[in-house]
Amino acid sequence: MAITREKAQLMSASEIDRTLVRLAHEVLEKTKDLDQLAFIGIRRRGVPLAQRLSAKIESLENRPIPVGILDINLYRDDLSTVDVKPVVSATEINFSVAGKDIILMDDVLYTGRTIRAALDALFDHGRPARVQLLVLIDRGHRELPIEARFIGRTVQTTDIEIIEVKFQEIDGMEKVLLVEKVAGEAA
Repeated sequence: MAITREKAQLMSASEIDRTLVRLAHEVLEKTKDLDQLAFIGIRRRGVPLAQRLSAKIESLENRPIPVGILDINLYRDDLSTVDVKPVVSATEINFSVAGKDIILMDDVLYTGRTIRAALDALFDHGRPARVQLLVLIDRGHRELPIEARFIGRTVQTTDIEIIEVKFQEIDGMEKVLLVEKVAGEAA
């Protein structure tokens, strides 16, 4: 059984917050019509990312940005290898995505397969005018032609390394870690 060990802390809580402030400004600079803008966070850690960026933009622009939550479990191409009965959480999009400028958000961009599944799930809710991707960390190793428009930080990793994003809302702590897989010792 493989276990992991921490190699480095890539971001502290204050570094995450500064990165989100920068990303909020980038989104504002590259958005023509804030009335058409909406954020959709991919469940789990894309959700607090979307909620926090919405709050930052609201404090800057004095207008709310709608936030939706997207569950992609049934859209995954590795569904049969994940679990016999995958846990499906509710998708919560309380606005029409049709014609909207959607920014899809996730914590880490890796192979691109999660984003492909998210796009399939999103388009089941309607046809947005445009979909862009925002990620906190881009670690490379793409298997699909998917690219983020907004990137918090790019981190080069090896195949045995993993990026772990910890958010207060989910994990009770705030940091980004680089960990690596290590072979478990025989008992």
